[in-house]
Amino acid sequence: MGIYKKGKVYWMIKQYRGKRIERSLETSVKRVAEERFAKIVSEIIDGSYFEGQRAKTLTLADMVEKYKQKYQRLRDETTFKRLLPAFGHFTLADITTEMISDYRESRLKVVKPATIYQELSLLRRMFNVARREWKWIKENPAADLSFSIGNSNARDRWLSLAEEQKLLSAATNPNWLRSLLVTALHTGMRRGEILNLQWQDIDFQRKLLTVHISKNGEKRSIPLSSTLCDVLRGIKVLNISGKVFPISVRSLRAAFDMTLEKADIKDFHFHDLRHTFATRLVQAGVDFYRIKELLGHKTINMTMRYAHHYPESLRSSIDVLDRNYYNSTTVSSGAI
Repeated sequence: MGIYKKGKVYWMIKQYRGKRIERSLETSVKRVAEERFAKIVSEIIDGSYFEGQRAKTLTLADMVEKYKQKYQRLRDETTFKRLLPAFGHFTLADITTEMISDYRESRLKVVKPATIYQELSLLRRMFNVARREWKWIKENPAADLSFSIGNSNARDRWLSLAEEQKLLSAATNPNWLRSLLVTALHTGMRRGEILNLQWQDIDFQRKLLTVHISKNGEKRSIPLSSTLCDVLRGIKVLNISGKVFPISVRSLRAAFDMTLEKADIKDFHFHDLRHTFATRLVQAGVDFYRIKELLGHKTINMTMRYAHHYPESLRSSIDVLDRNYYNSTTVSSGAI
């Protein structure tokens, strides 16, 4: 086992843990061949050689299929359909940061920045799993790419109390809509989370609701307000599926749009009910860590987008200056 010459070029052969590795060293100089052979043997022993080989043979489509088995989230399927035509046929070794950057720039011409943010976030997550857990790659080509475009079109729309009253008053048909809207306003749950909600997820005795399938893949618990408890207890028809709201996204969208028109509420999306929930908590002075947990945000930075809704939260910090000034002037004047 070692190096040998085939024609004018040196080759290597190595047996390791039942695997036979034979390849060209791509040089006719013996000294260079020996150096390359030693480097490859070192990589074989520490496992990095096989990582590189997998990256050269496995495609992004392979990575997507493996990722789906354990890590897929609610919205990932739609994002996969956007990523696969662009990257699916490339091997993992062929996908570079520059290539992903070019993809980002071309997509910016046809879709909103938030859509691209979602696509790049999923791409980075998949590469991280492939690097850390599967050892398919050594580097994540999406790791150094700026994702700051994701907040450039973030909405900041929420319902005033008067608008909420108008919306709920108009939500009379179909009969499930008002209950669903109250659920959204009192929990901050996403649309998909509400439509996946099962009766077994609600503990009326403890006044607690559990979200088992969320966007970030983590389970969370949300305390129930007395208002929401009463509304949910008032739902008389139970579906055989066990779902609290056994309806389709299409049916909800049609009913919601019709109700907005009836209530004469403009520029409002269903997801803005979640913004309303968060904004009201911030305005009431609830600390951001608690709001983060209720919303199921992965990081506190996502929650801090609502900070401007409560400027009074900064006042206590400024009050420190008044107290320090008072104490220092009292001491300097000799007052007791």
